[in-house]
Amino acid sequence: MSRPRIKNEEQYDALRDKGYSKEKSARIANAPNSGTYGGKASAYEERTKSELYDQAKELDISGRSSMNKKELISALRNH
Repeated sequence: MSRPRIKNEEQYDALRDKGYSKEKSARIANAPNSGTYGGKASAYEERTKSELYDQAKELDISGRSSMNKKELISALRNH
């Protein structure tokens, strides 16, 4: 079984090595500006629970309403 076409293979592999899920790695590596920007977003730990919740909502992460900050961070990293 072959994986879907990845626009930026090097970035995809680096993200997988960091522990990102296949889905999230592919989404990032296939973004139109893949490899152009990066490192500008604040770390999840620096964000408020509300900000993390909003990001989880955008990604439609289930169970987010009952998650604490640490759980939201984990869910976002593993999405």
